[in-house]
Amino acid sequence: MEETISLRELFQTIKKRLLLIIMITAVAVATVGVISFFFLTPVYESSTQILVNQKTSDQPYMNQNDIRTNVELINTYNEIIKTPAILDLVKEELDLTEPLGDLITVGSSNNSQVMKITVQHTDPQMAVNIANKTANVFKEEIVKIMNVDNVSVLSPAELPETPVPVKPNPMLNMAIALVVGLMAGVGLAFLLEYLDNTIKTEQDVEKLLELPVLGAIAQIDLEDESKKAAESGNKRNRGRGDSLGA
Repeated sequence: MEETISLRELFQTIKKRLLLIIMITAVAVATVGVISFFFLTPVYESSTQILVNQKTSDQPYMNQNDIRTNVELINTYNEIIKTPAILDLVKEELDLTEPLGDLITVGSSNNSQVMKITVQHTDPQMAVNIANKTANVFKEEIVKIMNVDNVSVLSPAELPETPVPVKPNPMLNMAIALVVGLMAGVGLAFLLEYLDNTIKTEQDVEKLLELPVLGAIAQIDLEDESKKAAESGNKRNRGRGDSLGA
């Protein structure tokens, strides 16, 4: 006979293992919270913007071709900024030994002449220094590399009064742990229920034997029955005494 699981049985299983689900979820959230707050190193972010804009002295304004040329150059500049020709000079001037390639991200919006250099570092001041130094070194070196002078620093990086790390995000991590903990707890609850093949109710007997249940033997507590019998006998004795006294 094919077994079917009703929605009521699902809720009964969750209710039966509710304490287990709550414990698993609480442990997951607490563990992730402790790790996020006390063990993960905070990472700070700083960024600077540079403008790709060809300097022209003969024309009072730039034509459409010049703008298109500058925009097309940005893809090339994105790659040049992260090459050793630029980053090695940044490391030398800042007296750094750590690799900078993984710390720096370069990007730009579509059809925009503005490039954004973003740096993530465990030291907020060092993140600002690396961002600004990278922009300045690139501005100077691109003249030698490409033989063009069309880069200027538009917005230098600045250190805020109270730096806020961009990661880790403890609240987000704990929210994810809450969802994962609930899923793991519910999954474990159904797994335990599936592995539990003991017979507990008349319905379990019907499913196992595929036969109707004709009767059930109730469990009798002998100690409780003895107490009830003793109390009943005492009441009868008191009743007889009262009758004789009358």
